[in-house]
Amino acid sequence: MDRTTKARGWGGIRRQHWAYVFLLPYVVVTCTFFVYPFIQAIILAFHQTNGPSSRVFVGASNFAFVLTDDEFWIAVRNTTIYAVFSVFLQLPLSLGLALLLNTRKDKMKSFFRLILFSPRLVGQIFVGVIFTVIFVPRYGLFNRFLQTLIGWGLEERWLEDPALVMPALIITSLWMFVGFNMIYFLAALQNVDPNLVEAAQIDGAGPWNMFRHVIVPAIKPVATFVIVMSTIGSFQLFELPYSLLRGGFGPKNSGLTIVGYLYNSAFNSGDLGTGSAVGWILVLIIFVISLAQIRVSGTLRSEA
Repeated sequence: MDRTTKARGWGGIRRQHWAYVFLLPYVVVTCTFFVYPFIQAIILAFHQTNGPSSRVFVGASNFAFVLTDDEFWIAVRNTTIYAVFSVFLQLPLSLGLALLLNTRKDKMKSFFRLILFSPRLVGQIFVGVIFTVIFVPRYGLFNRFLQTLIGWGLEERWLEDPALVMPALIITSLWMFVGFNMIYFLAALQNVDPNLVEAAQIDGAGPWNMFRHVIVPAIKPVATFVIVMSTIGSFQLFELPYSLLRGGFGPKNSGLTIVGYLYNSAFNSGDLGTGSAVGWILVLIIFVISLAQIRVSGTLRSEA
């Protein structure tokens, strides 16, 4: 067998070419389900459509329409409110639960971790359906809880009052996502260098100083990741309000999110071009906010 034959594999293909053969399925799948839709989304953003077959080039008119539409800014306001509460309510609760579980040494630790994480195992549609029952007026579980705790409950229909729709969404998301983010914080706490903790204890650091000067710097990279991912997830919110509000977005669009506005524009109105423009605006919003959060976190880390 000569040198040329040895350098070839099955079917006469050179050995170094087999890598490309094995990569081919990945390349085909990526091009079919990512590259092609990505390019089409860019093209659609500059067209007005009436269903998938009709397409007219309109330039930047879709973006101008979206940015001057009052309904879009209602969606931005609702999504921003939800995102702020996701960061400033969900994450401290998640960190608190992680600290609590990290200090427990009994055999029930795994059980509590599973119970707190389990709401994330079900989909947002299922959670939305469950909480429609919880928010039933007078006899709903949440009103029963209020009546037992403080002897008073709401008479109004939670999901028919514009002022109560956003609190209902926030309460529902707390139940679903607090345990999920807790897992990240718990993993970070378990990787804190025990030598640092021991040194701080020898120096007489109390619980607050231990948390501030040892725990927080150690878990800051994970905290940054959780904050950024929670913000991105909040701005992508759709299934939860859609199912909780039974296929709508509440009275006076009080539960309308940016992705909900995209859904109405692209599918209810049939204009995929406007929907694509909304999607790219959302990408820009998420990119700017995420970049700002990462920059701020990096600044704080360098100062520490």
